[in-house]
Amino acid sequence: MLYQRTMAKRVQVTGIGIHSGKKVSLTLYPAEADFGIQFKRTDIPNSSVIKASAFSVGATENNTTLGQGENCVHTVEHLLAVLYGLGINNVYCEVDGPEVPIMDGSGASFVFVLKETGVATLNKSKKFLVILETIRVQVGDKWAQIEPSSKLEIQSTIVFAHPIIKKQTFNFEFSCENFINEISRARTFGMMKDVDSLKRKGLIKGGSLDNAIVLDDFKVMNSEGLRFKDEFIRHKILDTIGDISLVGHELAGKVTTFKSGHNLHNLLCRKLFETPSAYQIVSASSLKKEVLETFELPKAMIPTYH
Repeated sequence: MLYQRTMAKRVQVTGIGIHSGKKVSLTLYPAEADFGIQFKRTDIPNSSVIKASAFSVGATENNTTLGQGENCVHTVEHLLAVLYGLGINNVYCEVDGPEVPIMDGSGASFVFVLKETGVATLNKSKKFLVILETIRVQVGDKWAQIEPSSKLEIQSTIVFAHPIIKKQTFNFEFSCENFINEISRARTFGMMKDVDSLKRKGLIKGGSLDNAIVLDDFKVMNSEGLRFKDEFIRHKILDTIGDISLVGHELAGKVTTFKSGHNLHNLLCRKLFETPSAYQIVSASSLKKEVLETFELPKAMIPTYH
């Protein structure tokens, strides 16, 4: 729990990019301590590596994109959420296309893959970003804030004019186990009435009932229904974890959001770093045992190595 983590071995997954519609392969490699999460486009000759950071974020419409111009990687948020959710700090990610594969629209496939791969412990202490002051960003009636707390908590609210969603609020106390059981399986979602306009923008070319919850005007169109009755707000928390993981450290703070999205999450991270008095980066060894215990992995996920 005190130490940084990586994967026990290399693994590759292949799938469709939900926005590009292209088949892509993603290969994840173990990395050394303090490497962080880094991406490389192998389909672009001599492409530079893109470090997963709040300041590397480019476009944020319907996904979080790292990088600018041609050398960018779209839809990183679900993978980043799972890496944070499992306390994995160091991974080198190669992708042979413009986007991380969407898999089933949630983080479940990545959890499964990393469970099979195993998580390795590195011989260097983790660092935590501890929130000292409240930081808030707002655009119209949408807002996000982070405030002091002894561990990571997220309270999110969404409001949709749809009879299945309406207003949903979820209070999530982070632990690896809670993340796996309560958040990782929640899928992305969209409205059938928005499909044409999104496709005209070049989005959701690979979207289907296999990788998203799709709603018509009255009901869920997926034959299997919902995985949770409030799957929509749980997915919002998955997205939020992926986006705020871009601060680069485990977090001790409470995040509260109202009708937020990827752009607001990134604005929050950037404003936090622009306010040095609002946070402190500390060694994991200086934190209370109960905070560190939130990063304890289920035994099935550990071979651990020093």
